Amino acid sequence: MVKAAWESLCKATHILLLLTFTLTPSGSRLQLTGVLDDCFCDVESIDAFNNYKIFPKLQKLQERDYFRYYMSKIPVGIKSGNYNKYSSEANSEEHLEACEQANELGAVNSTLSNQSKEAFIAWARYDDAQDHFCELDDERSPDAQYVDLLLNPERYTGYKGPSAWRVWNSIYEENCFKPRSVYRPLNPLGPNIGESFYEWLEGLCLEKRVFYRLISGLHASINLHLSAKYLLEGTWGEPRWGPNPNEFKTRFDPAETKGEGPRRLKNLYFLYLIELRALSKVSSYFERSIVDLYTGNMKEDVETKNLLLDIFKDMQSFPMHFDEKSMFAGNKKEAKSLKEEFRLHFKNISRIMDCVGCDKCRLWGKLQAFDEYQRAADV
Repeated sequence: MVKAAWESLCKATHILLLLTFTLTPSGSRLQLTGVLDDCFCDVESIDAFNNYKIFPKLQKLQERDYFRYYMSKIPVGIKSGNYNKYSSEANSEEHLEACEQANELGAVNSTLSNQSKEAFIAWARYDDAQDHFCELDDERSPDAQYVDLLLNPERYTGYKGPSAWRVWNSIYEENCFKPRSVYRPLNPLGPNIGESFYEWLEGLCLEKRVFYRLISGLHASINLHLSAKYLLEGTWGEPRWGPNPNEFKTRFDPAETKGEGPRRLKNLYFLYLIELRALSKVSSYFERSIVDLYTGNMKEDVETKNLLLDIFKDMQSFPMHFDEKSMFAGNKKEAKSLKEEFRLHFKNISRIMDCVGCDKCRLWGKLQAFDEYQRAADV
């Protein structure tokens, strides 16, 4: 079996897990209902399918060694945190403390046991002897190293402010097929009117609308993670991790976001459907007896593959998959050109993510998003 392909598929599990997250602050629970845009599936069907069928099994899967460790290249020389010595804000004590906290929370824990390091050598030998189904860019880098995802959960890191905003603004402005004259809703640099944006969006072809919804869904996913796993003040002044209803409300409540919050969350559901369809389509490849999930522990490898095949079986039973046949249809030359444009946009987004000034944010941004979504788009 090709480990790179499985790592790419593993990233999708984190998106699926997210949809079971519900914040229930007093009187501010956000209820999503209804049919999603550009497909025939509804929120209620996804909730029932994910919460009762997929999520319990994925919880077990992510603890398996094969999916627990991810090979990543952490670029050297990028300063973590929200400010640097040239920022006027960094002169205040408050901002210096915030920057110090962001550096600490955003650092990647690279701790690995000697046993794990020895196992990775065997994994590499095994993978080198296999035919590659697909390969991730970071794996080819001499700076790539394995990271224990259980030691580095995706959660609040303190990374925010102008630096974080610029990253997301670049992603949207450079890659979502949008002219400069059209402003995204809530963009502080433009008129605060969202209707003209959605009129423009609905005028695009299906493929470009799907691309935008994938990026918006990713953005919602990241915001959900940091709202669900926020650094809170615990008893006796000790910090603890837990949901932050106010953070969730700020990012998704209709009143706080001028109606944008529910749209963002529905784009996350749409992203779920795309991933679900992609995984269902490649499942037959991994059903073959010659495909292994190699870690060197034969008993665990068999159990992990059986669990994966069980999840695939559930995915294939879902009755309202996204119909990809309507995408890249028509003129073959135009479709080929659009596919290439998609590929280049994904690659550019991955390069932008390399500029994120927070190691852990960068790790999860590339892991959860662009390695994964590019595979989904390829499928």
